[in-house]
Amino acid sequence: MDLTAHAQMALLAAVASLCQNLTGFAFALIFVGAAGALQLLPIPEAANIATVLSAANGLVYLRNHPFEPRWDLLRPLLASGIAGVAIGLALLAWLSGHTLHGLRIVLGVSIIACAVLLLARSRPRATPSPPGVLWGVGLVSGVLGGLFSTAGPPIVYHLYRQPLSPVLVRQCLVALFTVLALVRLAVVGSAGALSWHALGASAVALPVVMAVTWWQARHPLRLPLALVRWMVCALLLAAGASLLAAAL
Repeated sequence: MDLTAHAQMALLAAVASLCQNLTGFAFALIFVGAAGALQLLPIPEAANIATVLSAANGLVYLRNHPFEPRWDLLRPLLASGIAGVAIGLALLAWLSGHTLHGLRIVLGVSIIACAVLLLARSRPRATPSPPGVLWGVGLVSGVLGGLFSTAGPPIVYHLYRQPLSPVLVRQCLVALFTVLALVRLAVVGSAGALSWHALGASAVALPVVMAVTWWQARHPLRLPLALVRWMVCALLLAAGASLLAAAL
């Protein structure tokens, strides 16, 4: 990667981190989607970099935003999500070896589906969903996390429909995605699939991610929730449409 490409990647990481801290998700969706659409990096490589950066972003966020975990929510999500990560990584290896265009299509569709779900999010339920739903949602999220380090869409849609405060939802999402990112990183690293190039690119963008998260913790942006939602959706739709256009 030349200097221009590194600068573009650092800018993507800053935008993704900003959106992640405002919404509790979307870091990897924006970073991997935009990196793939701009052809800065192969999608598997971008997913590995996003995993490193997402884990770092989450750890810094949780350090600066203390909260008491809701284990009744997190236990089933983490257990099924970790299993889903293993399935997603297996699918990623198969798709990478057989069809790169298919990989772009799957990622593009996932990103657009996330944007549509966010825009069409219905009102919160009056009562919590049955506990069993958490296991299914966690599994699907884990598969997406293993594929592209983008575990967001199913669990974001589910938790925001529960009778929970937005702050608690955001903190649960960050905690969940941080753990899944660390698990994915451990599996990829132990398999020897985490290249030195990915680690070097992560090192370039990491200070940007940590600086944005630190700054937001001390100077939180008071943007209307509807505006944040539309901004994130616009970024996701642009990235997803670009990926599909490139693949098709």
